[in-house]
Amino acid sequence: MACNGNCSTCSSNCDSKEQKQDIRLAQNEFSNVKKVIGVVSGKGGVGKSLVTSMLAVSMQREGYKTGILDADITGPSIPKVFGVTEKAYGDETGIQPVKTQKDIDIMSINLLLPDETDPVIWRGPVIAGTVKQFWTDVVWGEKDYLFVDMPPGTGDVPLTVFQSLPVDGIIIVASPQELVSMIVEKAVKMATLMRIPVLGIVENMSYFVCPNCNEKHYIYGESHIEEIAEEYGIKHVAKIPMDATLAAACDAGMIE
Repeated sequence: MACNGNCSTCSSNCDSKEQKQDIRLAQNEFSNVKKVIGVVSGKGGVGKSLVTSMLAVSMQREGYKTGILDADITGPSIPKVFGVTEKAYGDETGIQPVKTQKDIDIMSINLLLPDETDPVIWRGPVIAGTVKQFWTDVVWGEKDYLFVDMPPGTGDVPLTVFQSLPVDGIIIVASPQELVSMIVEKAVKMATLMRIPVLGIVENMSYFVCPNCNEKHYIYGESHIEEIAEEYGIKHVAKIPMDATLAAACDAGMIE
């Protein structure tokens, strides 16, 4: 039988099962991150960075110390959403993240580039190495929750994060289109193979509330997200409507 790397579902007592080692990386010695939550999506353009930002802001308002690791190296957007233009810097302890107005620590490749519009034209191994450094070299300090905004899909970076960081769970972001159900299932199955719990699913752009009649309109058709959640035993489902004020807040750097 071909090995899929998931020893938890394998009945064979092979050597690799006995010798399987933890390859997760140690965090910076000046960091104490208690929970790492990944925010993933099967495809781009579904609002993953929006959900990541709102989660961090919400938990910060609840009194928890939060941070955001922007692992979307080729398409970073977290600094823009928070209106951060200050650059990160390094000292003898490591790389210092940049704080938002409400004291959320963020680290993104855009905080290291001379210009935020400079493209990152790197191959996969270099991108994966950068994500690892954002965990090992950044001084996160005391954090109750570190949210990792990952690029879409199931490629190099999500795999690097799942294998190298102590991820406690993931939140999947989706949109209501019919084809998305297949893409969401891919993300769920990847998490299952990597033995990462799926904490919940967020459906963004779920519906539109008419300002005149106050009725919900399902522009992309009726949602099927509950069916997917039930199939995979995911207990928590949230829906975010289309709301111009959210988009405007992101564009203006005022998500907080």
